[in-house]
Amino acid sequence: MTNIFYVEYDAAHASNFVFDIPEGHHCWLLVVTHTPALFWVNGELKEYPAHSGVLFQPHQKIYYRACAEQYKNDWIRFESKESYVMETSLPFGVPFSLNDPEYIHKIFQLLVSEHSFQKNYKESSIDCLLRILFNKLLESYFQEVITPQYYNLLTLRTAIYSNPSQDWAVPRMADSIRISPGYLQAIYKKTFGISCMDDVITSRIRQAKEYLLHGSLSIAEVSLRCGYNNVEHFCRQFKQITGITPRKFHKQMESVSVKSGAKT
Repeated sequence: MTNIFYVEYDAAHASNFVFDIPEGHHCWLLVVTHTPALFWVNGELKEYPAHSGVLFQPHQKIYYRACAEQYKNDWIRFESKESYVMETSLPFGVPFSLNDPEYIHKIFQLLVSEHSFQKNYKESSIDCLLRILFNKLLESYFQEVITPQYYNLLTLRTAIYSNPSQDWAVPRMADSIRISPGYLQAIYKKTFGISCMDDVITSRIRQAKEYLLHGSLSIAEVSLRCGYNNVEHFCRQFKQITGITPRKFHKQMESVSVKSGAKT
């Protein structure tokens, strides 16, 4: 059984913001920061960077405040008897860095949306979202130390997969996060297990498969829309990754679709 009392995302406050609950809440409180903030931890006030998460258990002292011109966060107050909450390995009252703050922010947006609906199934939806949220928090907590550069790389990778057709040359990518091309190639592969240019190719072929699967574009049009000026080069890379040509892929998917329609 899980019940949300309040949930909010992108809550913004002025520089004089202070949240002080000496006896804590009667329920759980999870805070995710978008800006740096000061938290009371182990008897002293410490500054923690943006993109930190902190979980307060019921009746635990809560104190945090702004340390810049603006303080911004997502937060949720809830009660739960579920084991993923009651037996969590997350620390209580101690902020930790998040490895995918954008993903977590989207979960908060969905929680706000689900909480606003008065539907019979909303409790199960909310519980599923909270489970995903706690899993992502655990991934962050048990990951190796997250450097400030990690967030820049994550933003770059998100941009690549959102707009694979752009001119993602290494110098341009490096310039976007203000590091040298050589350093970008080294830390990108170390962080994601794939080179930045191979990731660009992967994102383009993934988009091409979507066009070939759901659209009626020609191979040349697909090639152009996925950032290739040369159709032969596109076909070569597509086959290298998928094992078949774009035309054969399209025909196979078309055949599967026809068979599926016939069965129904």
